[in-house]
Amino acid sequence: MAYASIASLIRMMELLLTSDSQMLSLACYHREEIAALHKKVSSVEAFLKNFEKQIGSYGAMTDLEARIKGFPNAAEDKIEFGVREAMRAEDETRRGKAHEKLCESLQQVAKDIDRVQEESKKIQDHKGSQASMWSLAQDTSSGKLTNLEVSDSMVGCDKEKKRILEELTRCPSDELKVFPIVGMGGIGKTTLAKQVFNHPSIQSRLDVRAWATISKEYNAGEILLSLLQSILKIDDKVYSRDEAELADLLQKHLKRKRYLIVMDEIWSSTRAHLLLKMNLMNSDESWNLFKRKAFVNERFLHELVPIGEQIANKCQGLPLTIVVVAGILSKSKSTKEEWENVAENIKFFLTKDPDEQCLRVVTLSYNHLPNDLKACLLYLGIFPEDSEISVKRLVRLWIAEGFLKLEGDLEEEAENRLQDLVDRCLVLASQKSADGRKLETCRVHDLVRVLCLR
Repeated sequence: MAYASIASLIRMMELLLTSDSQMLSLACYHREEIAALHKKVSSVEAFLKNFEKQIGSYGAMTDLEARIKGFPNAAEDKIEFGVREAMRAEDETRRGKAHEKLCESLQQVAKDIDRVQEESKKIQDHKGSQASMWSLAQDTSSGKLTNLEVSDSMVGCDKEKKRILEELTRCPSDELKVFPIVGMGGIGKTTLAKQVFNHPSIQSRLDVRAWATISKEYNAGEILLSLLQSILKIDDKVYSRDEAELADLLQKHLKRKRYLIVMDEIWSSTRAHLLLKMNLMNSDESWNLFKRKAFVNERFLHELVPIGEQIANKCQGLPLTIVVVAGILSKSKSTKEEWENVAENIKFFLTKDPDEQCLRVVTLSYNHLPNDLKACLLYLGIFPEDSEISVKRLVRLWIAEGFLKLEGDLEEEAENRLQDLVDRCLVLASQKSADGRKLETCRVHDLVRVLCLR
């Protein structure tokens, strides 16, 4: 991705400007050019960060990164080659020629950056327009609650569902409580929320139930409209109201009522009374979900059980993966050989799905990462499949690659980045130190690794 290449180029130039070795004396010849380049590339880095915040369309972000990501690697190669040739020169004549070539390379890199900046601004101007609140709201019908029916009974989250239901039904009616459900993309957070939302005990106890889907670049007015559409019939006059008026209208319809509001797809941490973290399924739960989906329209074929158990285990406890693979096998009268083929090539079948459902879910989690965390996550693709990754080795590799700024305690900063990825359920914690305070090894879910390799 573009950010990792940009970050690496910036760190390389910082090393040139701050090294106390032979490179320092070499940089003295070109300090002005390198410092100017550093400023230009840093502005591109800042542009990437700001662009991601301003643009809600990840298609636009992909277009931008496709334009940008080529030049940093080429620029780094040119500068490193010039530096190496200048350091290897054996006499003044060759050294002078090497410096001339390095100067030419630095000038060419500067031109490349200027061109990229111009193209980036064009993309920003083209993609920067956002749909109005009214037009987005018009796409949502007042019958949205009918889309919240749970067609599939989720296996493996009964304890979590019971816990939330108990908390919701026993709390005083005048007490406001927040229950975040967190976990890896595809682990079943929304499915669990739907089950609770539609549970008979909740429907009978509460006066109002409302559901809103939040995005990273959310609009408060759109959220208020979505909630209002869940609880009453609204007309064109409501769409024309401003945010304060919408909030006042919602408050009036909730006053003195018992209500449940679900905010789906929130991408920032929330302080709350109860934090429910969903874990990956164990082998029994995985198999129970798999056989329920795979044998939905067929008689139970005992000869397929060992192969099915193998497939379920290879899904590594992620419900969405299990459902997609089982769905592929349930749609045709598959033979034993075909099931064995799926067991041997399960990653192929995950990406073969026409909608690439699993990867799209994990990609959504990736898209919502800050740029520096994206670089750290993608780097995990270098490790072999199913490997236990040494945390100490990983954080030092991140530092060596230039993913972290050259300031403060780099290892501590890198460990914090890793913990952030663990908290987002994109990296799986494995072994901890004897006192349980530090993470010693981690793993990557196969689906996340597929994303990193892509």
